[in-house]
Amino acid sequence: MSIKIKYLNKISGKSSANLVLFSNDKFNTSGLKKYLSNSEFSYINDLLKTIDLKKNLFVFELNSKKKIVLISIKNNLKTSDSESLGAEFFGRINYGKNSEYFIISDSIVGKYDNFLGHFLHGLKLKSYEFKKYKTKKETRLISINVLGNKNKPSHQNQLKFKALEEGTFYARDLVSEPGNILHPDEYAKRLNSLKKDGLKVNIYDEKKLKKLGMHALLGVGMGSVRGSYLVTMEWNGAKNNSKPLAFVGKGVTFDTGGYSLKPARFMEDMTYDMAGSAAVVGLMKNLALRKAKVNAVGVVGLVENMVSGIAQRPGDIVKSYSGKTIEVLNTDAEGRLVLADAITFTEKKFKPKFMVDLATLTGAIIVSLGSEYAGLFSNDDKLSNQIINAGEKVEEKLWRMPLHKNYDKLMNSKNADMQNINYVGGAGSTTAAQFLQRFILNKTPWAHLDIAGMAFSKYGGALNSGGATGFGVRLLNQLIEEYYE
Repeated sequence: MSIKIKYLNKISGKSSANLVLFSNDKFNTSGLKKYLSNSEFSYINDLLKTIDLKKNLFVFELNSKKKIVLISIKNNLKTSDSESLGAEFFGRINYGKNSEYFIISDSIVGKYDNFLGHFLHGLKLKSYEFKKYKTKKETRLISINVLGNKNKPSHQNQLKFKALEEGTFYARDLVSEPGNILHPDEYAKRLNSLKKDGLKVNIYDEKKLKKLGMHALLGVGMGSVRGSYLVTMEWNGAKNNSKPLAFVGKGVTFDTGGYSLKPARFMEDMTYDMAGSAAVVGLMKNLALRKAKVNAVGVVGLVENMVSGIAQRPGDIVKSYSGKTIEVLNTDAEGRLVLADAITFTEKKFKPKFMVDLATLTGAIIVSLGSEYAGLFSNDDKLSNQIINAGEKVEEKLWRMPLHKNYDKLMNSKNADMQNINYVGGAGSTTAAQFLQRFILNKTPWAHLDIAGMAFSKYGGALNSGGATGFGVRLLNQLIEEYYE
């Protein structure tokens, strides 16, 4: 299926066209009469008297060939509301064969800053599908014609929306790929291809990682026939040599749990255990496409956690890139081992203004927050508040969770500097974040986003139709755009 959007001055064949009209929150339709015949106008007004007006969108089927979509716009409209309306509109028209709609851009729409841009952005985000491996290809086309240039998004805004959509879709594509296709070797190749978008990409393979001393990351991938990698992506869009903003992602392309084997039920979902890295990749692609005026670096650790005769064992002790030693008591607590080396490397090499890491790190965060909020852990109040505010504006919500030195004792090991799980029990997400914090050596402002409940949706959300969500791309883009450009 494809979405085609055009901007026109008039409708050809108005009598049979599907129309999208807007009213105020009271469903005052007086301004719409000029777009409808007298009988159509009377019919719609009669129906409005009999239905629940708490909803924002109604579809009136006038006959087998013509529909009127009526959308109310509330007074205190936020950009996320505009996007949600666009997504809801797509949900109501996403059936049947090819279809064409004419959006009437009238005075009500013009009262809100860039309403149509956000409305269409939400529509396109909702339209995402991953049907790459379907042998029967569907070729559906939905044509959206916007009438009136007065409220047309500026060329610059159109480019921004397109870049954000491409970055989000790229992240969703990566998460949606099966583990036999997107293993670490293939993943690294795809990231190398992002050079064409203007990113500087460096790939550290196993030989280079061993030389650097990244044995925490390498230990996770020991059981796989595939390689393990650390990949850096740099975007230098600022005119000065300011410190970059750093984003770090967990890229476990498939997670069996290793010898601490996961239950068979739902193990197939572990293809999305690399969603943190996908969000970082999608963000960096977006920044490059929209030529963001900021210096940023994305760092992802790519591994496959498998079981084999040479896989890491419970009880093994590894030395991290930081020099600190880790007793691996549970091989299914592997994401924090990958991030430990990636975080220290990022801080040491790039000396960033701040670091944000994203990971599908713990099931405990789903127990705490479900699929409504991602968990936020941070050593910096300012950065935390900025991320939370950015998340509220794009409906990618976060809830700040505690960090405290008293949790450290739960991760102390008798045999090494620390252990990778808390054997006492409880506070699973916090102790994981507390573990990661130990690998920040120079007090760099840092935030950890545990997105385990947000990266994949079986039932769909406001701006996605089920499957990979791309959570984090729009959130971090908003953070950058609002506070750092």
